[in-house]
Amino acid sequence: MGLWQIDTDILARSRFVLSPFAETFASLKLLYAATGAHPGEAAWLRAHLPGYRARLAADPVTGPLVRAALGTNWIADFCCPTSCVGERFEQTVARVRAAAPETARADLRVSLGGPLPAVLDRDDLPERATALLTWVWEETVRPYWERRRRVLEADVVARTARVSQGGWAAVLDSLRPGTTRWLGESRFQVNLNAYPPRQIAAGADLLFMPVTPRTGWVSWEGRERYAVVYACLGVLAEDHERRPVPTGLAALVGTARAGLLTLLGTPMNTTQLVAVTGQALGSVGRHLRVLLDAGLVERWRAGRSVL
Repeated sequence: MGLWQIDTDILARSRFVLSPFAETFASLKLLYAATGAHPGEAAWLRAHLPGYRARLAADPVTGPLVRAALGTNWIADFCCPTSCVGERFEQTVARVRAAAPETARADLRVSLGGPLPAVLDRDDLPERATALLTWVWEETVRPYWERRRRVLEADVVARTARVSQGGWAAVLDSLRPGTTRWLGESRFQVNLNAYPPRQIAAGADLLFMPVTPRTGWVSWEGRERYAVVYACLGVLAEDHERRPVPTGLAALVGTARAGLLTLLGTPMNTTQLVAVTGQALGSVGRHLRVLLDAGLVERWRAGRSVL
């Protein structure tokens, strides 16, 4: 298993971070897999998979590059840098473009676990990777980014609340169930691969990055920044309009209130509920008041948010 040695100071300083680049790379992985995990992903693929496939069909290099970069057990480092806090997509992808050609080829050999195909023995791999990632961002992610950002923010609020309720161990265990686990004694299992443990140096940044596609990975930049990318809570990632509300519940409390109650299996604030449901703020507030008065939901404060 892959283990990171993390002392309590690093864990206490760790942060949840939204990364447009991580969301873009996760979306590229989804396009490559071409299989949605839920109706929302399937609808997104129907809209964007034809354009992605057409782009790859027009270029004999980019298709093999994607297959090699995603590899089997490892992602080529040069094409998936670790975003900094507050970094825009353009800033992160600039580091892909800046990778040395020899570094790109070496990273691809690692992800492939063997020699490069002849078609990839060239110097423009960083530019080609940058062009594809920029296309994925501009055509398939950026049009939805505002809504996705609100969904990701809701996940961060829920995870932060869980820290205060069950401590970091509960949060780390839940990031990628069956994959990430807090083992105690400063040991954090980040994946199931048989790699040597990594000691995270004092002062390094430990970042947790949610993405909406059902995927995840780990990455790091030198010894100063480490990240765990994970799929945000499933109830938030799905298209709420496609997820049916139980008929009996709707008959009891009304369809709109039943929809809110279903979503509130995960703690959320009113702004996030408005973003996810599309209901007006006043309507959400009135429905929440009825649910609160009936004792069907609870309310508490986590930092500056009321959940």
